[in-house]
Amino acid sequence: MARHYYITTPIYYINDVPHIGHAYTTIAADIMARYKRLQGFDVFFLTGVDEHGQKAEKAAIAQGIHPKELADGMVHKFTDLWEKLDISNTGFVRTTEEKHRKVVQHLFKTIEAKDDIYLGAYEDWYCIPCESYFTELQLKDGRCPDCNRPLEKLKEESYFFRMSRYTEPLLSFLESHQKFVMPEVRYNEVLSFVKGGLRDLSISRTSFQWGIPVPDNPQHIVYVWFDALANYLTGSGFLSDNGTFEQYWPCDAHLIGKDILRFHAVYWPSFLMSAGIALPKAVFAHGWWTVEGQKMSKSLGNVVAPAEIVDTYGLDQFRFFLFREVPFGLDGDFSREAIVHRINGDLANDFGNLVSRSVTMIKKFQDGKIEQPGESGGTDEHLVEQVQRLLVDYQKEMEVFAFHKALAAAFEIVSLFNKYVDSEAPWNLAKGNKARLQTVLHNLWNGIRIATLLLHPFMPRKTETIWKAIGLQGEIAETSMERESCFYHAEALSPIDKVPPLFPRIGE
Repeated sequence: MARHYYITTPIYYINDVPHIGHAYTTIAADIMARYKRLQGFDVFFLTGVDEHGQKAEKAAIAQGIHPKELADGMVHKFTDLWEKLDISNTGFVRTTEEKHRKVVQHLFKTIEAKDDIYLGAYEDWYCIPCESYFTELQLKDGRCPDCNRPLEKLKEESYFFRMSRYTEPLLSFLESHQKFVMPEVRYNEVLSFVKGGLRDLSISRTSFQWGIPVPDNPQHIVYVWFDALANYLTGSGFLSDNGTFEQYWPCDAHLIGKDILRFHAVYWPSFLMSAGIALPKAVFAHGWWTVEGQKMSKSLGNVVAPAEIVDTYGLDQFRFFLFREVPFGLDGDFSREAIVHRINGDLANDFGNLVSRSVTMIKKFQDGKIEQPGESGGTDEHLVEQVQRLLVDYQKEMEVFAFHKALAAAFEIVSLFNKYVDSEAPWNLAKGNKARLQTVLHNLWNGIRIATLLLHPFMPRKTETIWKAIGLQGEIAETSMERESCFYHAEALSPIDKVPPLFPRIGE
């Protein structure tokens, strides 16, 4: 029976164009999806767009169009970018879809039947960009504590979710599932928040109309976060394809930015507990990106457009940089100097050079073929042991989204083989020790193949090129991590020939 793995990104608001933050989360999910496929998992990878709420309604009014027209015009900006970034999602959800409306209203009615929803009145400070209410105590200098924008004092009739009932159940769950929220610093934040006691949550609005109506009371619109979070059910087939839903739910990992942690790690599990639906296995909240040391902002004109970076530096180079440069989970800074440094160093000097000179020597000294190992040397056994140790490290780090550590392990393998080439000097062995040459080139071929496999989730296109260049048939994405992560001798290889420059140095 196939093992299943379900991973999601947040659904992205359609009232603005996608930037590096959107790309970061989505590429991260793609990396894990590709890694799990190499492990033999049947992966469901969901992303999508959030098309409801007051922000979308205001943006549409400002443009003199209907909110659905705004959504239809914006959604391709995301789908086009995901195609450009080589995102391998298997599902895409829009909150304006009829099947999503049915899920949201079903969830609302199910929770209401548990007596966990009641009608009341709400008055507090409301942030339109964050779609959130805040108490007086939560404000920072009278502004939104999350985005620092001005707030509006609103009072309206509202349906409330009895979230206060779920303080103890959620606290108990968190204390027994310490990997539910990652990294650890975010887990501690959530634990502290829940320990402070949960308040009942307003889950409807009457101040705007663009959204899903509350069942049996269409004057109320379902709160945008109740609506948005339900996408993880909709996208995996809840109510519409229960066979698929039963295969993949509960979700293995929700990847999000740290600014929406509370919604995913407090509100969402509380809703699911009330509805009697299994909770997701993990929520991973990553950090934010600055640009050249400054916060991204339209007024500063420093918003990073992912498509422009890809066009300038290359797709795989951009994907690699994001996760080599900064530990996933912490804040990071994007600079052109930093990406050039990574391309010229890690990719051109280290990995690209190793592949190029190894393939060239296999072509030159063995007519593009890998021969059975001949004479063994004193370093060979230690080399293989080191690679196997690093493979274990790589997989351990990937499982907890420590992508920078996984890449460090992969590049330690690259470093081992660069040193191996220098110490063994195949060009000298070719002059009189063919048996030893066969062993060295056999080991080099295996080292390149394993390093390429480990880098594939991060750089899917370049690694596909290398896979074919070293004579392997079929797609790397369809191979097996278990089979390909050990040294072996391959009989049926395509001819190995010179490989074109993989990562041209920049600025030379």
